[in-house]
Amino acid sequence: MRHRVRGRHLGRTASHRKAMFRNMAVSLIKSVRPDEDDPQAPKVPGRIITTVPKAKEIRPFVEKLVTLARKSLPIQRKADELDTSAERNSAEWKTWRESSQWNEWNQAVAPVLAMRRKAFSLLRDKEAVDILFSELAEQFEERPGGYTRIIKLATRRLGDGGQQALIEFVGEESRDRVKAARTAPVVTDAEPETEQAEDAEEESVAEVENSDESAETESAETSETSETEEEKE
Repeated sequence: MRHRVRGRHLGRTASHRKAMFRNMAVSLIKSVRPDEDDPQAPKVPGRIITTVPKAKEIRPFVEKLVTLARKSLPIQRKADELDTSAERNSAEWKTWRESSQWNEWNQAVAPVLAMRRKAFSLLRDKEAVDILFSELAEQFEERPGGYTRIIKLATRRLGDGGQQALIEFVGEESRDRVKAARTAPVVTDAEPETEQAEDAEEESVAEVENSDESAETESAETSETSETEEEKE
């Protein structure tokens, strides 16, 4: 029995499985900033296609990294208040470097540096870490979890027939499917133009009815006259 053995083995050893999750996470994060000159660039940013079991296993791995990046935002902003805009190695920068403000900035930015190092230890890719902390953290700043979604595809993988799925980041550029609430039709007072149109329609209907009545009376009169003529004969 597989007691206390969490997750899917996916037919791989622990080291192979760890390397696969790392590569898939890096591919998903890098797809947010695609290279236009790359012929294999994704058509939709922030999306990769894989099998359903792999997508289910990679989802918590990526979302924990995004949560780690989100937590660094308020700390980074407080540290930026103590930072200087002077050019590095300039006289102003050296004065700031020797002041007590640098010590405060160093202590304030230390947790962010630790978080970046932790993310780098899991991803082992500098570009992916930069995208994670600069773009994805700001994109999901107000979202408390649920940064990715898994959508199963109808076409199966060529070869073994495995069921495929795409895993993507939710957001403005992705396919957010929001159903609009159905509302009852609103009844408003008729405008003067519509009232005039209704009156005109009523007058035309009345005229048609009057013409029909006159036609009926004329036909009745002609029939009566023809009957009287026949009786006289």
